[in-house]
Amino acid sequence: MNAATSSRPLAGKVALVTGASSGIGEATAAALAVAGANVAAVARRRDRLEALAGKFEEAGGAVLQLVVDVTEPAEIDRIVEKTVSEWGRLDILVNNAGVMLLSPLAEARREDLRHMVELNLTALMDLTRVALPHLRKSQGHIVNIASVAGRVANAGASGYAATKFGVVAFSEAVRREVYSDKVRVTVIEPGLVLTELGDHITNPAMKAGLEQRKTAMEGMLSEDIAAAVLYAVTQPPRVSVNEILIRPTDQER
Repeated sequence: MNAATSSRPLAGKVALVTGASSGIGEATAAALAVAGANVAAVARRRDRLEALAGKFEEAGGAVLQLVVDVTEPAEIDRIVEKTVSEWGRLDILVNNAGVMLLSPLAEARREDLRHMVELNLTALMDLTRVALPHLRKSQGHIVNIASVAGRVANAGASGYAATKFGVVAFSEAVRREVYSDKVRVTVIEPGLVLTELGDHITNPAMKAGLEQRKTAMEGMLSEDIAAAVLYAVTQPPRVSVNEILIRPTDQER
């Protein structure tokens, strides 16, 4: 491996990252671009994507901005078609878009529960399904961002945990379906990360509790999770990193 290849291990690869306008998605898109990948950055907020596109391109990879709500099935078809049409292939799919609307079940809003299922799980499954033929062709990589809540179900997080347990189970089932095609599947389960994920919580007590947790420990940064993604997708083809559970050092559960 020469110096250029080692510094840009994803040169020539094409990645599609959802939820790319902030947090883990933004950091992951940037990390993949620095590693040489062309990145299709998917998010709902056009202004954020436009502001970030310049940074991604400065990092060394071309960026395709796709302003999309991935809970709309027709949009899922469109972003995969647009990515493959632009660059002729798809090598890495990072399913990161998600929402965390914590609430005790008795106080939960029906629309919050439905939204978490549609975005965190249904959209992720459908996008993976649509992208799969292209990933089989490239012997590519699927990376699903779950959560420590996909391993430990706590009070006040029943709906969120249900979606993240679903992501973990889905990832393993898909791995068993595609491993013989040399397609790799990784599920990443972060603990507390300092992002805007909790900003949309509608239950005041749960929102306050999350803010208190943030002051009680040193949370991880989005870049920490992006580094885990980059690690997984830059392993030799013979190595499949199936699962990464990553917590702040002082997080108990």
